[in-house]
Amino acid sequence: MKREEQKIENTWKMEDMYSSDQAMENDLDKALKMISEYNKYKDNVSKNKETLLEYLKFNDEINLIAEKVYVYSNQKYHEDMTNSKYQTYSGKAQKLVVELGSATAFFEPEILEMDENVLKEWLENKEFADYRRYISEILRAKAHTLDKKTEEILAKSKRMASAADNIYAMYNGADIDFPTVKDKDGNEIKITHGNFVPILSGADRQLRKDAFKALYGTYGKMKNTIAATYNANVEQACFYADVRNYPSTRAMYLDESNIPEEVYDNLIEVVHEHMDLMHRYVSLRKKALGVDQLHMYDVYVSLTKEYEQKYTYEQAIEIVKKALAVLGDDYVALLDKGFSERWVDVYENEGKKSGAYSWGSYDSHPYVLMSFNGNIDSVFTLAHEMGHSLHSWYSNHTQPFTYAEYRLFVAEVASTCNEALLIRYLLKHAKEKEEKIFLLNYFLDQFKGTVFRQTMFAEFEKRIHEKMAEEGTLTADGISELYLSINKEYFGPDMISDPQIALEWARIPHFYTPFYVYQYATGFSAAIAISSKILAGEPGIVEKYKQFLSGGCSMDPIDLLKICGVDMTKPEPVEEALDVFASYVEELEKLTAEA
Repeated sequence: MKREEQKIENTWKMEDMYSSDQAMENDLDKALKMISEYNKYKDNVSKNKETLLEYLKFNDEINLIAEKVYVYSNQKYHEDMTNSKYQTYSGKAQKLVVELGSATAFFEPEILEMDENVLKEWLENKEFADYRRYISEILRAKAHTLDKKTEEILAKSKRMASAADNIYAMYNGADIDFPTVKDKDGNEIKITHGNFVPILSGADRQLRKDAFKALYGTYGKMKNTIAATYNANVEQACFYADVRNYPSTRAMYLDESNIPEEVYDNLIEVVHEHMDLMHRYVSLRKKALGVDQLHMYDVYVSLTKEYEQKYTYEQAIEIVKKALAVLGDDYVALLDKGFSERWVDVYENEGKKSGAYSWGSYDSHPYVLMSFNGNIDSVFTLAHEMGHSLHSWYSNHTQPFTYAEYRLFVAEVASTCNEALLIRYLLKHAKEKEEKIFLLNYFLDQFKGTVFRQTMFAEFEKRIHEKMAEEGTLTADGISELYLSINKEYFGPDMISDPQIALEWARIPHFYTPFYVYQYATGFSAAIAISSKILAGEPGIVEKYKQFLSGGCSMDPIDLLKICGVDMTKPEPVEEALDVFASYVEELEKLTAEA
């Protein structure tokens, strides 16, 4: 289906952000002209508190415009990534962001050159209330902030530094062309990003095998090019870590949210200590499917051959609303608002960006991009992305612009909390044994994918960045060899790690945002803890949770989670999540043994 063939009610309402493309262009031009005004603040913001305050307010004003331009341009681009008009808009918006970064590069070094006592005295004034934490975060990064000239050069380099990510996104989103495969009835099916996992979830094992080999065969033809692209992305990360005096790339990326590195290491360590649970589930899957060998193309297929539930988009909406009713009438009313006012771009079309996300600007409502295909995964995706959206809504409506955007570390908590509430709602209302098996299987697969596999990805990233630091370059064979070895360790002896899976790294866009994926695992663990508290009816937990949702970046992520009684600096939340996994594996073992 082409973009223009989509029914309007199934597309997101971008007019809520800009009434027209021309309106966006007007703001783009306005922002570009405003950038020159930064010159009057250069070498002056530290002279008196009035000039500093004026700068901070001006900076908010232009960033509000730039954010809106950037989000709109890229969301329009993601509707159809072959559309040259919006490719151009996206490029212009990227250029604006880079120029803005360059123009403001003087600010942090100038602040850091100030007498801290004088600065703190200024900040005591009530008019600085919205900026105190912002300035304190700059002071925290003092050891990694360079002189004004160098910061300006580094800011200008960001556009070049993003080239690898942009090239990969273009290849993976627009240019890649997967072949067709035949199902058992001889029907030809063209593989897409959107239908690959649904195919691997289907009952036709030969089709799964053929699709698996065809998809990775396509990546295999370009493996050296993709490896060079990924190498360039890791190189740029190493460069910035080095010049900013960080001991490693990981230290740099985790420092952005003030996350101790031991949180990352604890996650990997705790998962390794409980790897037997993952291997136990793999063994259960092999037994339940009745296969002599379990292959990587068997990891998504349902254990209940005769139970295949399909949902319309309207049914999915109702299920999500009922499952999340425990979060209160105000939360459900916001969900209704989002569904009725076209926050969601629902179905796949040619050229549409793969995957799913929630995004928006501070002064717009959030938006959700997805490719709904009627399976259980689509229902969970809808709940997940609306979790992000309402997190953004609460933060944007509570915090000033400076503190509205929440950190990556907590970004997956609201979304996965919604998933945890949804699965427990569905299990509670399941009437047939086959439905329970189906749902337990689905939840365990989600858990496997979010905790075990994202931890696996996190370990891969840690080791690949260490490999770059030691060897200075990455090759397709070297990356694939490392990836395959880690895959074997996580899936265990009962899984055949097919040689094609060694190329899975080539199809994961998240690796181009270094040290991001571990937060899915930590976020899921936190979400399990919070959802358990909500369902247990812990006094005040719903209000505390909404306080967390409203926090933006007004506190460190670790401290925001402590509002809900969850401490991620300790192993307990991950261990508690793994205990839930163990209990569900045990329940599924009993049900399948009775089958």
